[in-house]
Amino acid sequence: MPAYLLSGIFFLQSQLIAPNNLGSSIYLPTREDGRLSVQCGINAEVEKQLELGKKLLAAGQLADALSHFHAAIEGDADNYLAYYRRATVYLAMGKSKAAIHDLSRVVELKQDFTSARLQRGHLLLKQGKLDEAIEDFEGVLLSKPSDKEEGEARAQLLKSDEARRLRSQAQSAFLEKDYYTAITLLDKILEVCVWDADMRELRAESYIKEGEPGKAISDLKAAAKLKSDNTEAFYKISTIYYELGDHEMSLSEVRECLKLDQDHKECFSHYKRVKKLNKQIVSAEQLIQERRYQEATEKYEAIIKMEINVPIYTTRAKERICHCLSMNQQTEAINVCTEVLQLEPENVNALKDRAEAYLLEEMYEEAIQDYETKAQRMLKQSQKRDYYKILGVKRNARKQEIIKAYRKLAMQWHPDNFQNEEEKKKAEKKFIDIAAAKEVLTDPEMRSKFDAGEDPLDAESQQGGGHPFHRSWNSWQGFDPFSSGGPFQFKFHFN
Repeated sequence: MPAYLLSGIFFLQSQLIAPNNLGSSIYLPTREDGRLSVQCGINAEVEKQLELGKKLLAAGQLADALSHFHAAIEGDADNYLAYYRRATVYLAMGKSKAAIHDLSRVVELKQDFTSARLQRGHLLLKQGKLDEAIEDFEGVLLSKPSDKEEGEARAQLLKSDEARRLRSQAQSAFLEKDYYTAITLLDKILEVCVWDADMRELRAESYIKEGEPGKAISDLKAAAKLKSDNTEAFYKISTIYYELGDHEMSLSEVRECLKLDQDHKECFSHYKRVKKLNKQIVSAEQLIQERRYQEATEKYEAIIKMEINVPIYTTRAKERICHCLSMNQQTEAINVCTEVLQLEPENVNALKDRAEAYLLEEMYEEAIQDYETKAQRMLKQSQKRDYYKILGVKRNARKQEIIKAYRKLAMQWHPDNFQNEEEKKKAEKKFIDIAAAKEVLTDPEMRSKFDAGEDPLDAESQQGGGHPFHRSWNSWQGFDPFSSGGPFQFKFHFN
């Protein structure tokens, strides 16, 4: 036998020998030899997957990194490092629940891994699970952490204790019907516990009790995402939009409720009502487009009778009746338009239609007065930011047109698209104007004020002044400029 083959055999045997009781070495072939070889191969493959995942994570290729960490865990279900790295990817992808699950597995496999326990504590604190978060931070302090980890754990422990104290106070204030105090305390809590669905629902309910339901919408939308099958949140959002005059958004939200539970009695009943209202409005507007003003008037009169308990529908319906009567050259238009202006003195649509009605009655001085009033308000508005021009939409644009224009411009003028410092500053100003335009034109109250010649975001005209984006009710934290959510808007701006 050739010498190189003999030396190879001797080498392999040297890897599979064990000492006997007499001190000599003998070869012990067993069934485990094959398994040992396979296990070595598995470990090498797991290490390879971990290394590839680590590189992809560093490069920001999250989906690819995740697939490699999945593979590593499949190869070794007890590899705590694989779980920890996968949790890191989940966090980067915004999947906190999955991250907590993996971090819990890490702590289970390696209880002295302080980084995992500290990270889990952070997430639990954000979720408002204060007792569990405190347990993690205290666990870190008992695990001989580094100086940095100890400092972080102590700081977070103080935050958790403070949040627990504030939560107790907020709940007491709510029960005592001191909703203003409850809101103030909840504002502080939610700066820390940003994913606490219960506290968001409590703040939303406090806003509703304070008579400011519009401010509750963002909290309820967050709660609907944070809690699975949260039909109650969708129902409340729908009813708020409905009461604020946004029948289209109300219909959209109540449909989300029915997707979760098609037998939900409150949602189904509300759905039928809003669907009927929406159908009436769409039909009436179609009749106006076809110049069938008498039939459109009858539709809006039916809406007034149908929605007698929601004032905004009565006002908007009368505004549209005012328009129809003026277009149909009926003297009754003056009375109806005047009634609208008594409710909304700044309504330029009603001013215009009443001026037209005055002309038909040869009441020229009154017509001139209305035209002058409207012109003055339009002039005042033109000297400030014109939100319609900023978005490039017509004054009668519907909400979906406004949102579409907003998304396009927000993407175009996002400051991150510009490298030059001067261009970046210009883009930042433009981006703020675009966001302001969307805020005003998708809010019925602010749009009505703007149409009447007042800029609702003008600091000079707002008590207390300040930048419009810093008002507490606007909830710009976590603002996504490309989302379709946000404030509400009524659907009758057609003149």
